[in-house]
Amino acid sequence: MGDDAVAPPKPLFSRRAFLKKGAVAVVASQFAVPMIRAAARTKLRVLGTHVTLLEEIRQQAQADLGIDLEFSPGGDPQILHQASTRPDSFDVYEQWSNSIKVLWRAGSIQALDVGRIRHWDEINGLSKTGRLTPGARLGAGDSPHKILFVQPGGSLGPGASEQISFLPYVHNADSFGYNAAQIPRGIPYETESWAWLFDEKYRGRVALINEPSIGIFDAALAARAKGLMDFADIGNLTRLEIDRLIAILLTYKKRGHFRGFWSSVPRSVELMASGEVVIESMFSPAASELNGMGVPCIYAAPKEGYRAWHGVMCLSAQTTGAVRDAAYAYMNWWLSGWPGAFIARQGYYISNPQRARPLMKPEEWDYWYEGKPAAIPLYGTDGKLSVAKGETRNGGSYTRRFENVAVWNTVLDQYEYLLLRWKELLLG
Repeated sequence: MGDDAVAPPKPLFSRRAFLKKGAVAVVASQFAVPMIRAAARTKLRVLGTHVTLLEEIRQQAQADLGIDLEFSPGGDPQILHQASTRPDSFDVYEQWSNSIKVLWRAGSIQALDVGRIRHWDEINGLSKTGRLTPGARLGAGDSPHKILFVQPGGSLGPGASEQISFLPYVHNADSFGYNAAQIPRGIPYETESWAWLFDEKYRGRVALINEPSIGIFDAALAARAKGLMDFADIGNLTRLEIDRLIAILLTYKKRGHFRGFWSSVPRSVELMASGEVVIESMFSPAASELNGMGVPCIYAAPKEGYRAWHGVMCLSAQTTGAVRDAAYAYMNWWLSGWPGAFIARQGYYISNPQRARPLMKPEEWDYWYEGKPAAIPLYGTDGKLSVAKGETRNGGSYTRRFENVAVWNTVLDQYEYLLLRWKELLLG
């Protein structure tokens, strides 16, 4: 390892390794919440995905907050069903913005008070207006600001208010991953295309995500790019459009085009690492992990634009008292800097990135946020080499990626109908 290499981090990230001088005291003073006065340590049950419910995060948050955290990660459809039908089974819910409409309509979550969000003013415009820059594409579907604020009548909308449906925190612009040892590397925004998911050359070695409100958009973007069909509004497919798209997917499935449909990030990694697939729907941590395993996975920058999502942290409708106080403390902790720096090493962004910046190596910030070539080798959250020296992040900077959003993860008006048709796809 050269003198300029960043040493691989230990499996658990110590404060000494990642917090600048004096930051430990700041974290302790800000988040050792005196409001939690119970004789026994408060336990907070967090239901969510494998993306954010990581053991390193749980241990760091427990140490900083003085509470016990119980993480229950699962596949997207499973946890959304649990959260919408059993609000008593969790205190905090972490998933994607496409879950908000389902949870809000079900009455499973309660509104958050903006006044209790410590760094609310630092949260950037992407969460509050749907754009990082004035000229950026807003993207079809539910950009986060459309479902963030609680309106006077109790609905969700873009009008700023003192109550919100979720804490805006982790987010990314998603696409698909492909194995560059099997598929020639494309040019970001020029030749890389969603149409590749339907390319006959990859028959039998393609996988899609098994989450209807996400997978339907990957399929729609691919079908449109391939010229198989178009949509009046790709952010809100009609029943007829769903039928046509499912028919296309069933045709491809019966030809043996798809190797499978994955429901968790670990499974998507396994599919590509084993050689079963060469291209698939993917989340950024999977691409990072695969590269750490020696699989040259490219996270595409499609010329048609990204499918973007915004992480949501919600409060169960049944969470009260000291546990609710602990939930607010946990949410505030996520905006405190350390978590944002940590998840940046997975390729994810945080809604107040300037607070995370001092806790990242300058070379990490330049690569992940600025889109510059890696000045030194960079390591992922698993301690393995994730980015070789000289590599540039596919898709470029944070700003450029979010200037190219085609559609946001969205719950369609025909969501219930989509669930029925998606089930037919899986069984067909």
